[in-house]
Amino acid sequence: MTARLCIPWPDKRLQTVAAAVGAITDEIHGIWADMIDTMEAMPGVGLAAPQIGVLLRLAVVDASESRGQAICMANPEILHASIELRPHDEGSPNLPGVWAPIKRPRAVTVQFMNADGVLEQRDFVGLWATSVQHQIDHLNGRMYFDNLSKVKRDMLLRKARKRA
Repeated sequence: MTARLCIPWPDKRLQTVAAAVGAITDEIHGIWADMIDTMEAMPGVGLAAPQIGVLLRLAVVDASESRGQAICMANPEILHASIELRPHDEGSPNLPGVWAPIKRPRAVTVQFMNADGVLEQRDFVGLWATSVQHQIDHLNGRMYFDNLSKVKRDMLLRKARKRA
């Protein structure tokens, strides 16, 4: 397939809740393949469809060290999140050059429709869990910096504007 361009923030599509996927089709498989190529080209550990301008609830995650272990998800939903938080510096190709430490649950249980169209539940821990939560934020029209205080968010966005 092919790597796609990530749309720049503040594009309204990045602030829009993505539509649910009804069935896994050849078109969905093609979008996932492009998303994996895009994620690998960044390189990153996850990508949500709205980041490339596709307003569908699709995400891919690959936090493996060896790569090539991407999990394709449609309509991912967090069923359970651990109380223990894990900080991680997060960024986005939609707002390149800036990062911020975000604390998220260390582990999550997620339900999603897999590449075979089957509803699956899976536990994610560490960087995998962080990435899944980050992608679900994108599907809900949120960027990672929306988890920051207003002061920190404004500072990050000022820094991003200076870099542009």
